[in-house]
Amino acid sequence: MLQKFGYSQYESKVYEALVTHAEPLDAASIVKYSGVPKAKIYEVIARLVEKGIVSDAVSGKKRTYIAIPMQIVIDKLTHEFEQDIENLRRAGEKKVYADDQVWSLKTESSIKAYFRELIEEAKESIVLSMWIDEFMDIAPLLEEKEKQGLEVEVLVTGGTPAGVALSHINILEPSEGHEMILEQFKLIITDGSQVLFAGMEEGNWQAMRTMAQPFVKFFIEFFYHDVALAAISKKYAKELMQDSDMKALLMRLRY
Repeated sequence: MLQKFGYSQYESKVYEALVTHAEPLDAASIVKYSGVPKAKIYEVIARLVEKGIVSDAVSGKKRTYIAIPMQIVIDKLTHEFEQDIENLRRAGEKKVYADDQVWSLKTESSIKAYFRELIEEAKESIVLSMWIDEFMDIAPLLEEKEKQGLEVEVLVTGGTPAGVALSHINILEPSEGHEMILEQFKLIITDGSQVLFAGMEEGNWQAMRTMAQPFVKFFIEFFYHDVALAAISKKYAKELMQDSDMKALLMRLRY
């Protein structure tokens, strides 16, 4: 009866003997009706009591046993089966991998492709900084993400992107002479959890990508420092360029 549910042959026979009798049985009677050897009967009964499908009680000088009703056993087996299935499902789920490594990436085409993939996969927010020529290529994708409800904030260097419908666009216009010093770079931070920064080294693009939170937080601050610099430069451009010390300091900036 119970062998299909993981019980032994002796356990199944003892339970069947008990459940088919209305009155409690002692060990000797269980041996008689189940056919389980006397030498094994107490061991088998103890296992069934432990598994919760047989109850025992002391009546006079005898210990007697009664089966838990069949419907309760069915409910118990059903619950345990469902729990086993759920445990199996959880065991098969992929564990979350906390990737705090810093990964390098080379070649301009690979970096561009990764930028687009990060934008497409973003679920909550996008922070992006790059020069205007490259920005115009991905502006439509950013507009679409903002329409989907994501928070999108960008800093564009080198010009005003005409016709781009984004709510938060910051513009950094390099001063005369500074544009030749500033190096090409691009930065993207998605969902506050992953950053990709790319810059030019000896004429070749190289990038770093990481989910390590100290780096993510650093580059978020890096972005907003640049936003602040863009706002200050726009409002006080004339004054800053007339101050030789400030001009010299600004001219040292590479990004």
